[in-house]
Amino acid sequence: MTAARRATPEDALELVRLRKVMQDSCHGPNPDVSWQPAAVATLRARLADPDGDLTAFVVDRPGGLAACAVGIIEYRLGGPGNPQGVSGYVFSVATDPDMRRRGHSRACMEALLAWFEKRGVRKIDLRASSEGEPLYTSLGFARTPDPAMRLTL
Repeated sequence: MTAARRATPEDALELVRLRKVMQDSCHGPNPDVSWQPAAVATLRARLADPDGDLTAFVVDRPGGLAACAVGIIEYRLGGPGNPQGVSGYVFSVATDPDMRRRGHSRACMEALLAWFEKRGVRKIDLRASSEGEPLYTSLGFARTPDPAMRLTL
């Protein structure tokens, strides 16, 4: 059985590498890596706080990481269905292509969901690729009717 562990600041470079693997898998190869140094710095800082609101779970492979799942706790005003206003968001679920179909992403997701539950988070969102949707469905995620919109400034 695959075992996931909580990521440390030393995993930041590999987490960013896997993020690019995920992005390239979903959107096609993109040569722009200008965002990576800032992402590594952010992960190193945020993962250093064991009580922080961002974490990642990873599966190791020789020389690096095979898979990861990153999540963050977000705070908003409460409302019906979420009186505390606490939500989780999952992003950067990625597995190296040669390591897929071995349960690595599932192990990372199960560990991340347990972390959310331990922190009192009961509502968790993510955006699923068609390839990842069966995993998320098997973990209890369901499509929502809420339309997503974005403004980039």
